[in-house]
Amino acid sequence: MSKKVRLHEFQSYLAARLAGTSAQSAAGLLGIQAGSDYWLLDLADSGEIVPLTPLTNVPLTKPWFAGIANIRGNLYSVVDLSAFLGKEATPQNGSSRLLLIGTRHGTNAALLVTRMIGLRNVEALTPEAPDPQAPDWAQQVYGDNEGRRWRKLQVRGLLADQGFMDIGV
Repeated sequence: MSKKVRLHEFQSYLAARLAGTSAQSAAGLLGIQAGSDYWLLDLADSGEIVPLTPLTNVPLTKPWFAGIANIRGNLYSVVDLSAFLGKEATPQNGSSRLLLIGTRHGTNAALLVTRMIGLRNVEALTPEAPDPQAPDWAQQVYGDNEGRRWRKLQVRGLLADQGFMDIGV
């Protein structure tokens, strides 16, 4: 239990320290993988990262709604980001993580992602033309020197998206 508390404290400390420096825009992006797609999130919006915990299925919900997770006594709705985007479901294994994105915005929402990649420096990425087919919350696109294409996820926009909020079938 104390290791989990220390990890949470360290993540909070790291996010606060990066938010307090001018390097926030340069190194303040968290890289994640959802299915075969790569995503960037502002560290301030990324929230806590937790290992995948058992999920409780919820009947009469869309297939991309992975279930409900109990994280330290709080219930979080969990959305499989890859499946939400119409792609393959995220395998629930040792590298899968839950990214608690809604806490800062007053909701207990979490994203199920394939794996965490780590901090990314936006200055090392090349901006690309916005994707007109993408939702408003995923318009910004970047390329890296390894040929990967990264989308920047605007958490506030995702949480306000009617499709994201409509989990019932």
